[in-house]
Amino acid sequence: MRERISIVSMASVSALGAAQEEIWQNYLENRSFIKEKDFEKFSAPVSSISAEHWQEINALKKIKNYKELDPLVLMAIYCSRKAFENASWKDKEFGVNIGSSRGATSLFEKYHKEFIDNDKGQVNTLSSPTTTLGNISSWVGHDLSTQGPVISHSIACSTALHGLLNGVAWINSGMSERFLVGGSEASNTAFTLAQMKALKIYAREQNDYPCRSLDMDKRKNTMVLGEAASVFCLERGEQKSSLAMVHGIGYATEPLKHNISISTNADCFQQSMKMALNGVKTSDVDVIVMHAPGTIKGDDSEYNAIKKVFGDVHPSLTSNKWIIGHSLGASGGLSLELAILMMQKQHFIGVPFGSFKNKPRQINKVMINAVGFGGNAVSVLLSLD
Repeated sequence: MRERISIVSMASVSALGAAQEEIWQNYLENRSFIKEKDFEKFSAPVSSISAEHWQEINALKKIKNYKELDPLVLMAIYCSRKAFENASWKDKEFGVNIGSSRGATSLFEKYHKEFIDNDKGQVNTLSSPTTTLGNISSWVGHDLSTQGPVISHSIACSTALHGLLNGVAWINSGMSERFLVGGSEASNTAFTLAQMKALKIYAREQNDYPCRSLDMDKRKNTMVLGEAASVFCLERGEQKSSLAMVHGIGYATEPLKHNISISTNADCFQQSMKMALNGVKTSDVDVIVMHAPGTIKGDDSEYNAIKKVFGDVHPSLTSNKWIIGHSLGASGGLSLELAILMMQKQHFIGVPFGSFKNKPRQINKVMINAVGFGGNAVSVLLSLD
């Protein structure tokens, strides 16, 4: 880290809500927000944004040219407006990097069906421009009238944290003073669910906790999808309005052995966590918000990596996927938000059924992990000062 970088604002929308105090109060309820949903050909557990918040998001369609935008773009605009307003940035010299794992899922499926059903193979004029990946940040940049760089990318489930890494890199380079970063995922569609079910990693049991993230004794995979968007405003230097400081960043990629492979000891996480420590003693890290998707191998390999880096006496471990499922490209952002909230409130949100019961005495330094298909890992170390 060549520059001290502040997170001066954040905003999200998920099953937990859209206002910070609402989100925090729902975390304190210590229950899962995952519910069974009918997808016509099958039903499956997912976490969903409330009808009330979808009404607020879809109100954006009243704006000229916004009517045909995919839900994940509208979600990104909705959150970005809030984060930008809370950051109190007075000028438009800031960059935007908001990505997604799946992209414009709903529209792509809709347009593809129209193509299949049309005798001449014709599609809607907007089928291409409204489904490109760059469509997310481009519309956010347009909506906020930014004069900085506008970038989108997709690195599977580590997309949001890769966005933060990219924002940090631009600021460190001296090419930008501020960056709006994050991820958006409107993944609750039948085809997306079918793809996850085909991988045999999806939860099949209906109970109070369909996703058993950090239950190290589970014998079945229990990943659950959730729709969400989360964004953060980064600014050079230590700002008075700082919610948390980005103390260290780390990243690594494993050699592919399979399309969804990760090694037994998650070599990618070992490398990314060591890099993110950035000179901090392992004993000084209070909490790790794990990626922990609720799959047997995913949870085990990440925990093995933590033991390799931190030893048997490791920081307190937690995850939020047992509460809201896995929002794919947006998930790392929601983990980042949880880390900041725990530091602000000095209150640890644990896992009720997990194998890890130790609570931190203080929460001043928190590491957040995320990894995507193929072992694209990111680790971020936050501190209060």
